[in-house]
Amino acid sequence: MALKGPIILVDDDEDDQYLIGLALKSCQLPNKLVFFGNGQDALHYLQKEDEQPFIIICDINMPVMNGLEFRKQINTDKRLREKSIPFVYLTTAANAQQVQEAYDYTVQGFFKKVSDYEGLEKQLKCIIDYWQTCLHPNNI
Repeated sequence: MALKGPIILVDDDEDDQYLIGLALKSCQLPNKLVFFGNGQDALHYLQKEDEQPFIIICDINMPVMNGLEFRKQINTDKRLREKSIPFVYLTTAANAQQVQEAYDYTVQGFFKKVSDYEGLEKQLKCIIDYWQTCLHPNNI
């Protein structure tokens, strides 16, 4: 994890991308925001880039490669797995099976998107604040 590395947002809904991006910018972070509409595009980016992302915030239900498949692919890629990139789900639809499967893939959080912007802003600030202060294999 790199405190100043990019924040990777993987969500196929452009409105959600916009709102999440706006909420993250309100946190006045130095991190660049990098958006992807599906897990496959995000995976290709992570495989070719050498920079250490700060965090991945990912939706579950997306076309091409969903969030669960994306996390599974990260876990099977030795180089990406060793980067230990914090990975949290932020999704509108969640059921017990998805939550269980997500934690089976060793995610660091699973959050249901709140319906109002102010709540979303607080939710994201909480996630970011936690990871800015958390000790991590790549920042000690």
